[in-house]
Amino acid sequence: MSSKSVAEDGTIDSIDAGPRSETFVPSSTRAGAFDLADVAAFVRVVESGSFTRAAEKSSLPKSALSRRVSRLELSLGTRLLQRTTRSLSLTDAGSAFFERVSSALSALHEARDIATEKNREPAGTVKITATVDVAAGPLSRALARFSRLHPNIIVEVDATPRLVDLVAEGFDFAIRAGKLRDSSLVARKLGESPNILVASPEYLKEHPAPKKLADLEKHACVLFRASKGAAVWKLNGPKGPESVTVRGALSGTDFAFVRAAVLRGAGISLVPVPACIEELIEGRLEQVLPKYLGPSSPIHLVYPSARFVPQRVALLRDYLLENLNVSCPSREDPAFNEARARFEEKVSRERPGGCVEPIAHRMSRKSPARRGAADAPARKRPKVEKRLLSPDNHLTSRDPEEG
Repeated sequence: MSSKSVAEDGTIDSIDAGPRSETFVPSSTRAGAFDLADVAAFVRVVESGSFTRAAEKSSLPKSALSRRVSRLELSLGTRLLQRTTRSLSLTDAGSAFFERVSSALSALHEARDIATEKNREPAGTVKITATVDVAAGPLSRALARFSRLHPNIIVEVDATPRLVDLVAEGFDFAIRAGKLRDSSLVARKLGESPNILVASPEYLKEHPAPKKLADLEKHACVLFRASKGAAVWKLNGPKGPESVTVRGALSGTDFAFVRAAVLRGAGISLVPVPACIEELIEGRLEQVLPKYLGPSSPIHLVYPSARFVPQRVALLRDYLLENLNVSCPSREDPAFNEARARFEEKVSRERPGGCVEPIAHRMSRKSPARRGAADAPARKRPKVEKRLLSPDNHLTSRDPEEG
């Protein structure tokens, strides 16, 4: 018969492995009770693929994890892992054991969460991953509001372009752009994210905004992954698909650089909405030729299928499905106008004297140096003392007005 040992705090401390076949147990050892902490360490190592990566994701050092797995193997009387200096693999017994205990541990964690989450405020950590542009833009805005509503929920965001293995790396869900690969993950569509043409108010102050697509050929453009300072932009407009060849002195392989250059008045660019949505709301960027849109990418929220989802994870997931905006903001959209109005109000409160000045106006206002020498106020040149050599090679001083 198997039995469970329960600690004073109510946690399961160990499970009696029960009688084993004598051929299964080494002559020097008898299988007995094994610690659930050792089982959890074994599962963590297998899911991570190595002791080093498992140690990075837990509070235990690599040596402690190795000792726990060795102790589990000794207790069971069989080798679970084949270890070499360069690789780690499951034995047949280890594979069969992992398949059963990993699901059992998940069930125990679910049972714990169900028992503890009732009748208490949602709390704990939620781990999510997202593309860099989404994380820095619309996701950060949505999470700032969520954290005010649920201050006891800790949200950890991994902003990365790589495709994260949610299950193996312990993430609750991900925000992904583009076509999804076939997988067992559940996917919920957040919206379509097109590429749009944008420029800074400062640039548009100095250069008339283009009125038709061909006008872009006359403008400086900030390019993404261009070749020799030129690129072909393919857009959908009122007449259907069109293309235009644009040129620019600046090109980058990352939209963060492209956005930064556009914000500094370097020209017009074609960027994804998540990369510029905050700047559009705040008025630091303006959409150019809004009837023309570049290629569109779907944005999905994906998560592993599970019988039980912790309340904190479900709260954040449902909140983002309702409030995460990845689509192109429109001046006709009340939500966009409300967001910009709130930002303008915040700016006016922060400015000395409570003077209200739209952010777009502040960005477009040029300094005297930028208005040109003709408009700049004359500045009196400082009086400079000349220091000359006398015939006997001694330094002397003379006022320049004396001639």
